[in-house]
Amino acid sequence: MQFSLVRFSSPEVAPLLAGLRLEYNSRYGAGAGDSTEDVPAEEFEAPNGGFLVLLDGEHTVAGGGIHRFDAETAEIKRMWTNPDYRRQGHARSILRALEALAGRLGFARVRLETGYAQPEALALYRSLGYRDIGNYGIFENASGFERTLSEPEAAVVTDAAASVTA
Repeated sequence: MQFSLVRFSSPEVAPLLAGLRLEYNSRYGAGAGDSTEDVPAEEFEAPNGGFLVLLDGEHTVAGGGIHRFDAETAEIKRMWTNPDYRRQGHARSILRALEALAGRLGFARVRLETGYAQPEALALYRSLGYRDIGNYGIFENASGFERTLSEPEAAVVTDAAASVTA
């Protein structure tokens, strides 16, 4: 398996977005998947962002993107893992790779939000040292999380960045 830095419009992203829409609709109700369009595609491009996918051959296993939230903070969006590949550590890997990308782009911290109907995501973020910052976005009942990309974690982040290819 290999990480690839891709454009949001790349064919490798399409199955991720389709899966994410289905996931949101099943967990939160019809139309919830429309939220995958709340950030314009161009915001996921350098120098203010990027989009990573983890590929198993030609199959999109997992992925996610970052975009500039403010001068110091990148926001992680569209993180998803194909159900056929869950519970194998891929979400953790993509999250670490996104942190690495944020660090390379000069951000000091990352933040994200997730919904109440995603207990797996809530547990993942807490297990990786993300602190709960409350709801900061437009989605009612969402939980916000943030993590500083500090020196002790930089070694882990740098290792994840080494596996990212353009």
